[in-house]
Amino acid sequence: MAACGLDFGTSNTTLGLIGAGGLALARLEGEAVTIPSAIFFPPAGDEAIGRAAMAAYVEGAPGRLMRSLKSVLGSSLLDETTPVGRRRLSFRAVIARYLAAVKARAEDQAGEPLTQVVHGRPVHFVDGDADGDRRAEEALAGIAREVGFTDVSFQYEPIAAALDYERGLDREEVALIADIGGGTSDFSVVRLSPARHRAVERAGDILANDGVRIGGTDFDRTLSVGEVMPLLGLGSPMRRPGLDVPSAYYHDLATWSQINRLYDGKTLRELRSLRREVARPELIDRLAAVIEAERGHTLAMEVEAAKIALSEVERVDLPLGWVEPGLQAEIDRPDLARHSADLARRIAACIARCLRDAAVDPGQIDALFLTGGSTRLAPVRTAILAAAPEARVVEGDTFGSVGLGLTVEAARRYG
Repeated sequence: MAACGLDFGTSNTTLGLIGAGGLALARLEGEAVTIPSAIFFPPAGDEAIGRAAMAAYVEGAPGRLMRSLKSVLGSSLLDETTPVGRRRLSFRAVIARYLAAVKARAEDQAGEPLTQVVHGRPVHFVDGDADGDRRAEEALAGIAREVGFTDVSFQYEPIAAALDYERGLDREEVALIADIGGGTSDFSVVRLSPARHRAVERAGDILANDGVRIGGTDFDRTLSVGEVMPLLGLGSPMRRPGLDVPSAYYHDLATWSQINRLYDGKTLRELRSLRREVARPELIDRLAAVIEAERGHTLAMEVEAAKIALSEVERVDLPLGWVEPGLQAEIDRPDLARHSADLARRIAACIARCLRDAAVDPGQIDALFLTGGSTRLAPVRTAILAAAPEARVVEGDTFGSVGLGLTVEAARRYG
């Protein structure tokens, strides 16, 4: 029987093992220690997870791709059913199948069953809803037990990142830990040192925690709504003066966890009827083409890739020739900044609250520790660095720090 640390993320998942050689992340897909939080259900046969799931979808294999699974925790979607192949499964069952597959791969590497887990969790699964937050944690704990963990406990993801960072310190610091993932932005102000790292009880060193349900997928959504969905008819007029095309289709298509809801047949029937009432039916034809081909995730992946590319280049041409020959979206950094401005402001406000709750001035922060893939986004990075401009910036393992920190905690709790 063995313990582990499990970082089930909105976009990616890692699992840390405790071995004779110390702590290490398990290889979950080939040699990769990260695995995308994605699952693909073919019409018959076994499902695929991770990169294999994404590849099956991109290559046009028949079936159903589901991604950003974690985002349904704390929502009414969790117990709703969705068609996968020739059956219907609840989203809870889908998450269980994904985590069971991850656990089995890690056990193959560990050579023994994994029965004890420290699960990562955001500071808030659900903003401003304590009951929803509690239900989300209880649901995730229940799923963990369903897949074979007998001892399940939780640690905040930014605290886990702090525990990983602390392993390399040679002096005491006050650090602001920023963990910006696919679904949430989480912050902690923590007092760290080599001596403190040996202590089991660390509550007194955690000066403040805060978080907001904003992550990389939200930046995908706002960019898609702002730059891509107008090409499919968002904001275009109806024939009746003063009315625009209903926007709900576009917001679902731009939101990872909602895309599959458009594939129920009802949506296409509604669009065929709507087409007769709009001023520009060719735009509705584009929307219908995406939905009929069940290519919403293709669109979301291309928007995500464009967002990531804008961290390195000034402009990206997003080709949409598969929707209509010659169609493309032209997106540049100012577009990303404009559409992300409100999200960045909310992240900055969350950091300010966290510092205030910790009773720490920005100048007292020795280090800014950044982890999570979305810390690479320029609007996010700017908001974080402005919060403590004199602090040393430390780049953590973008996708591995939280998983390793959870494993540090697992070794303490169960070792």
